[in-house]
Amino acid sequence: MRFRITKTVKQLLANILLPGLLASVSLSALAQNTEIREIESSVIKIYTTQSAPDYFTPWRLLTPRQSSGSGSVIAGNQILTNAHVVADASYLQAQKHNDPRRYQARVTFISHEADLALITVDEPGFFSDLKALSIGDLPDPLQEVSVYGFPIGGKSLSITKGILSRVEQQVYAHAGSYLLAGQIDAAINPGNSGGPVIVDRQLVGVVMQANSGGRAENLGYFVPPSMIRHVLDDSLDGVHDGFPDLGFRTQTLDSPSAKAAYGLDEDQNGVLIIKIFDGSPAQGILQENDVILQIDEFDIAEDGSIKLSEDVLTDYKHAIDLHHVGESVAISYSRGGRPGTATLEARQARDSYSLVTGEQFDKLPEYYIYGGILFVPLNMNLIKRWGNDWSRTAPVSLLQARNEWSSPDRRQLVVAQQVMASDVNLGYHDWRNWLVDSVNGVQIQDFAHFAELIKRNQQDNIVLENSTGYQLVINHQAAIASEAEILSRYRIPAAYSAGLFEE
Repeated sequence: MRFRITKTVKQLLANILLPGLLASVSLSALAQNTEIREIESSVIKIYTTQSAPDYFTPWRLLTPRQSSGSGSVIAGNQILTNAHVVADASYLQAQKHNDPRRYQARVTFISHEADLALITVDEPGFFSDLKALSIGDLPDPLQEVSVYGFPIGGKSLSITKGILSRVEQQVYAHAGSYLLAGQIDAAINPGNSGGPVIVDRQLVGVVMQANSGGRAENLGYFVPPSMIRHVLDDSLDGVHDGFPDLGFRTQTLDSPSAKAAYGLDEDQNGVLIIKIFDGSPAQGILQENDVILQIDEFDIAEDGSIKLSEDVLTDYKHAIDLHHVGESVAISYSRGGRPGTATLEARQARDSYSLVTGEQFDKLPEYYIYGGILFVPLNMNLIKRWGNDWSRTAPVSLLQARNEWSSPDRRQLVVAQQVMASDVNLGYHDWRNWLVDSVNGVQIQDFAHFAELIKRNQQDNIVLENSTGYQLVINHQAAIASEAEILSRYRIPAAYSAGLFEE
């Protein structure tokens, strides 16, 4: 038997069902709008005046520049944002959503390696009408997230949506650290940096700079919750310890022949230790050519990855990053086919394990002018002074030094960066960016050692030599006698940077 729904019955059903359906849609929209308004009140626009030092003329600052970013209110009257938003800041302001006033702010804690910073506003009542966001968990792959921030091109708050497409170790653009990061298929524009990534009203990430070199389109990156919590825990005592290091470097064991050569069975996987640094937690416990099989509860695959979940793999370094300085890290390894276990103390990482010191912020550069020659330590700040295309335009000798390990006897390189023409340095006026290895036959350990060798010199001449044997010779008395005149001629305030010599 068939029933025919007449036009009258259809109209009757519509009259009964439609109001309920409209009410349901209305309530859903109202709840969504309420949720958005609550989150909007937690998002802050940050204005920064940045005065970075000029590493080509290290006694000067570059022209101050204005920039803006985003942040979000978290517990304790703190605003969480990116480190690069507030790096080298000489003046800082915060602005609430739909509030035209800008409030003076200050940095309370900063982690350049994680590209995270905490700032606050001391103005009474600033946080009274703001709701702090709670920190959530890492979203699942393909889960939708919302990104809040104040991108350039307008003054109002922007909300975009994207899908979590990948979670793995990435090189953070700000300081070059290699840490866990999330990737979403939503374009992140200047000004969005530091803004919250939201799922279910919880903060699950902080938008950061991409390091794709301009090759990727419509991709955004964020600092995930595990890295955020690490920095927040680190900030509790106000002392920055950072992410620890165990003092070894490894390579993958993808090759079956290599696995067999180091005594692994077919079903065993791990990474091969190729370098152990002097004075590190691993020294005297692990050895070069050991194979690390497991860190804590994480098994290491042949490509160096560990499994965080059924859907997420990342580099084994993340297992170490989860620790704080002073904690113990459990290691399982194989040495010549024989299994072993060890417990290493997580210690504060060095500034650099390379002869080229990593990029630093919120610090004045070191320099020493002797005989009209500007000497500086080699670091990534100097190399990046050659511009965005520094990997092509910086001198090859400086770039190659990044591949050399540091040691207790040779921790840092010294560059004779430029010569300020004078009688005392005749014959060397066109020398530029020349690496110095020794002073009067004594190998240079670091920049402080170099400066002491020059200042305490008792010989008639200073002979500077590089690794290929080329020499630069300056008469010591002539250098001392000409110092004041050279500084006056080139309008340099001091012959060396503050704090170079301990008084």
